[in-house]
Amino acid sequence: MTNPVRFAPLDYALIAIYFAFLVVIGVFTARRKVTGESSEDFMLAGRSLTLPAFVASLVATWYGGILGVGQFAYESGVATWTVFGLPYYLFAVIYAFFLAGKVRGVARLTIPDTLQSAHSRPVALLGSLFLFCLVTPAPYTLMLGTMLHDMFGWPLLLALILGTILSVAFVVTGGFNTDVRTNIFQFLLMFTSFAMILGFAVVKHGGVGAMFAQLPPTLRQPSGGLAWPLIVVWYFIAMWTLVDPGFHQRCSAASSPRTARNGILISVLCWALFDFMTITTGLYARVLLPHLSNTVEAYPALSQLILPAGAKGYFWVGMLATVMSTVISYTLIAAITVGRDIVWRFAPQRTGESDVFWTRIGVVVSSALAILAAYKLPTVVGLWYTIGTAFIPGLLLPLLTAYSPRVRVAPPYTFVAMLLGVALPIVWMVLGYKAGGMDEDHYPWRIEPIYLGLGASTLVWAAGRIAGGRVKSAAPAAV
Repeated sequence: MTNPVRFAPLDYALIAIYFAFLVVIGVFTARRKVTGESSEDFMLAGRSLTLPAFVASLVATWYGGILGVGQFAYESGVATWTVFGLPYYLFAVIYAFFLAGKVRGVARLTIPDTLQSAHSRPVALLGSLFLFCLVTPAPYTLMLGTMLHDMFGWPLLLALILGTILSVAFVVTGGFNTDVRTNIFQFLLMFTSFAMILGFAVVKHGGVGAMFAQLPPTLRQPSGGLAWPLIVVWYFIAMWTLVDPGFHQRCSAASSPRTARNGILISVLCWALFDFMTITTGLYARVLLPHLSNTVEAYPALSQLILPAGAKGYFWVGMLATVMSTVISYTLIAAITVGRDIVWRFAPQRTGESDVFWTRIGVVVSSALAILAAYKLPTVVGLWYTIGTAFIPGLLLPLLTAYSPRVRVAPPYTFVAMLLGVALPIVWMVLGYKAGGMDEDHYPWRIEPIYLGLGASTLVWAAGRIAGGRVKSAAPAAV
């Protein structure tokens, strides 16, 4: 780090206690029968998720890019809420009222199961490949490895490997049940650690109003100096919520459709509160440390400036928990995508036990790929933009129409719509990159790639409607 953080023995002790608690939770939840375990048990915790567990798990999983949030708050101020808060609340509420009940009401384990049941097997396979890219834990693995490198001085590769093992080791045996139990613990650490550092900032350096008045005028504006067309693009990227496998998994695992709907609505309130704490903390970093050379260090540098021994360690535990909750959940989802939705779906003989076996293998494969990819990743914010822009257009219409039989089209049209919806944005971003940058100024005709993908997907779907009318059903899902 450019601005190294120094830890006292008490800080390291708290960090060690955190990891010890994770091991205890992992061992406790891993005491399950390995052979004969059903897919619903391993992947959805028997569809028995209570409201508190649903909220804690969803909130913790959906907030893994904590250092990226701090960086964006430091650089763009209030626009962090405009870009990463409000649009996601909006689409989460839409999901709660229009999709949560439908997801819980059908006996589908995964999104590709839904795609196969509604459309076709090729659509399910293509969707599996896109979903794997969408939920890759690589950016969060990189963030976790970097934090461990900064804390303990380990070589980055060793930090990546150890961080991944500590995160996902017990998911191999405990599955989604382990994921949820660790998420509950990490949820509590997230909120209490940021409440603590915000309290220290207010006591030592004045209230939020006084801090806000010291910000550069641009950072006090809703746009934060960002061009409004770029902000609008982030609203389209926020449609990620509608196709996110984490939302689907938790709604499928909820004890009832009502639990799924209410759980999402309560989660929105929790995200709003956590956004207030994280963004305000980032703004304090901007005021108190206005000349950071590497803005991704906003939270670590602020912790070094204002927190005493013990408090600093607890804050870092909270940041670790925020990142690791997403590493755990996304690794499990990526493993399910590889093991069940790709390998098992095309295996000659399929049983409930075999897809659990291949999912366990998928945890290892997904973790290894994430570690390898972590070496070459750009900023987390840039990855959110790139991945969302590339894969949301290809997944959105096929998934939404899967729950609305009256607006489906023939499977070949759906397949082409998916393919073009992803291929065109990727080509457009490559052209922009070669022209000097992945932004509106360098894209052909200044058209954002996500618009191109959504437009192409919609046009193919419209052509399918005109050519073939309504399609009621397709191939049955692999269950």
